[in-house]
Amino acid sequence: MQYSVGVEYALHCLVYLIDVPSKESVGIKDLAEFQGLSETFLSKVFGKLSKAGIVSSVPGVKGGYRLSKSPEDISFWDVVEAVEGPKPIFQCKNIKDNGYLYRDGVCSSGTSSCVINLAMLSAEEKMRDSLRSKTLSWLNEELDLVLPKQIREDTRKYFSKSSI
Repeated sequence: MQYSVGVEYALHCLVYLIDVPSKESVGIKDLAEFQGLSETFLSKVFGKLSKAGIVSSVPGVKGGYRLSKSPEDISFWDVVEAVEGPKPIFQCKNIKDNGYLYRDGVCSSGTSSCVINLAMLSAEEKMRDSLRSKTLSWLNEELDLVLPKQIREDTRKYFSKSSI
């Protein structure tokens, strides 16, 4: 199981948008340049975030993106689902129905669900619950604890300068 790098870039970029004043925005060019990646790639990620209502786009020369909701209301799961889509990680193919005993009708699965599928879906739900409990606000606070103060200040300065 692996989420695309788009999820990680999305979370990083969303944190940068937290301190942007509500009437301002940050351009995709600035976000991409800061992360060292292509504007095209990041535009695709932000298109998904916009469609999910996590960010809103501001048209025009000074346009860009800003958060559509409060950082407390944007969970990691919201971001994962926006970037990766809603389909479950485990895709049950009912392979038991191709087994020797099931092919000849000797055994019947009846109405019982696949135990493997139920276990996998249960584990996924626990992971989703954990990701729902982590928000952009939480991430912002954690970064304040683990990153040097100067790095956080320089990052904020970079985005305030680039939006002017």
